[in-house]
Amino acid sequence: MTNAASFIRYRGLHKSFGRNHVLRGVDLDIQEGETVVILGGSGSGKSVLLKHTIALLHPDEGEVWVDGTEVSGLREDALPEVRLKVGMLFQASALFDSMNVYDNVAYALREHSGLDEQAISERVHEVLGHVELPGVEGLMPAALSGGMRKRVALARAIAPHPRGLLYDEPTTGLDPITGQAINALIRNLQRTLRVTSVVVTHDILSARVVADRIAWLRQGRVEFTGTMAEAVRGGPDSLRQFLGAGGGAGEAERL
Repeated sequence: MTNAASFIRYRGLHKSFGRNHVLRGVDLDIQEGETVVILGGSGSGKSVLLKHTIALLHPDEGEVWVDGTEVSGLREDALPEVRLKVGMLFQASALFDSMNVYDNVAYALREHSGLDEQAISERVHEVLGHVELPGVEGLMPAALSGGMRKRVALARAIAPHPRGLLYDEPTTGLDPITGQAINALIRNLQRTLRVTSVVVTHDILSARVVADRIAWLRQGRVEFTGTMAEAVRGGPDSLRQFLGAGGGAGEAERL
C-alpha cells in the first residue's frame, strides 16, 4: 500500500467538547483501496475522528482531506459531493423508520443522482444483492433484525457508487455469528467494489478479519500504524495490552 495515493488524510486534527480535549493532533493517511481499522478504548475519539471525514463534525484545528479536497473548511452546499464519494454505516444504522427498505436505499439516488426511477430500481436491487438481502424491498425497518438493518444501511451507503466507506462500530449489538457475517461482507465489498474503507471498532476479532492496517488511537493521538502482526510483535505496550485483553493477540501472532 505504500505506493498508493492517500485517499483520506488527517493532519494535526484537534477537537474539544467543552473541557474534554478528545483529539489532540491526529495525523493519519488512508491509502486508496485499503482497509484501515481504528482501534482505541472507550472515549478515545474513534467515532469523533470518523465523523470529521465527511464533515459531520468540524475540527477546532487541523485539516481533513478526501480525494485531494480539504473538506474541513467546505461550505455546507459543497458537502454533498464529498458525502457521495464516501458513504457511512452508522453504529445504529440510522435508517428512516417511516420508509421501507426500497425507499431507504433509493434515498440518496433520488436526491443526488439524476437517475430515472427505472435506473434507481435496478440499482436498489443490485446493491441489496451485494449485501445478500434480495427480496426485502417492501419491509419496514421495524421488521428487520439488527443484522439486516446493518446490511440495508450498508446497501444505502454503497448505492451512489462511493469510492470510500466509513464503518462506525459495525458489529456492535450483534450476536457473534451475525458479526462474523458483517466482517466477511466488509472484506468482500472492499475486494469487489475496490473501495477505501475506514472501520472504527473495539472488536479485536473484527479488526483481525478486515484490516490491512490498524491505527491505535490513544490520548487523542495516533500512536501506532501497521499490520496486526506488527502491532503484536512491536507495538506500544498499551496497544499490546489492548489486543491481549480483546483475545486477538494469540491469533495475530500466527499471521
